Amino acid sequence: MARPSLQALEVFLAVARLGSFRRAAATRGVTPSALSHLIRGLEEGLDVRLFHRTSRSVALTEAGRLLLERIGSPLDQVGAAIDRVGSLRDEPAGTLRINAPRIVAELVFEPIVARFLAAYPKIRLEVVTTDGLVDIVGEGFDAGIRRDRRLAPGMIAVPVGPARRFAVVAAPSYMEGREPPRTLADLQAHLCIERRFPNGSRYAWEFAKDGEAVEVEVTGPLVVDETRLMLRAALDGVGIGFMFEELVAHHLAAGRLLRFLEDWCPVAPRFHLFYSGRRQVPPPLRALIEFLKCAGPST
Repeated sequence: MARPSLQALEVFLAVARLGSFRRAAATRGVTPSALSHLIRGLEEGLDVRLFHRTSRSVALTEAGRLLLERIGSPLDQVGAAIDRVGSLRDEPAGTLRINAPRIVAELVFEPIVARFLAAYPKIRLEVVTTDGLVDIVGEGFDAGIRRDRRLAPGMIAVPVGPARRFAVVAAPSYMEGREPPRTLADLQAHLCIERRFPNGSRYAWEFAKDGEAVEVEVTGPLVVDETRLMLRAALDGVGIGFMFEELVAHHLAAGRLLRFLEDWCPVAPRFHLFYSGRRQVPPPLRALIEFLKCAGPST
């Protein structure tokens, strides 16, 4: 026995409930002859008659009544589920999972998260911070955010937020009795706060000037894996730190930190939100991308 299609069962349900091929055809947007053809195909596939037909009336057979009892409610649930899924296309809703390094989450999401959730109250935003590289598809994330545009094949990258600069800073207490660094080579004579990546490698400070890019490996008494720890240590006079300018701007303005080598700190590449290009973009992710675009460089 052939397994009937969902369309054939929906047509059967319409005829059974309306008691008329003509009215059922009108609700389905098809001709009565096309609808009758579907019912005949269903009956032939099941090898049983479902309706008694006369020129004036349509009535269910015993087999038809049994089928109606068994499929009526399940088909209604299927229809409701399809309508619910369709509504997600019109109004973004559901869980949106984003992976980002801790500092990126702070710089990108802190300024916009409240406004984004207010604009899309049916979205549940889940931000997971991980400084190491993550397989966003394999780990069940909708998207990730990184500073590096080098992505796995099949990924789409969208720039988010403004271009940012790094800053070389130290507390006045650390600089007492020390000569300020005026060249990159001078950093070797100073205590610097190092940064370690999750894979164990240490971050080389990135500088550029007049088209020349230079990476400097620094040393010092402290190695951290989190920018906020570096900032706290710099404020406490542990050594020289290297971090995003906007994190230290108010400390510089207040005199709690001093800045050095500013001419070697150009604008860094923007952060990029990336997601798989091999599947349809979920409505919540599409909403976030458009929101970040509209937020502009001040994000």
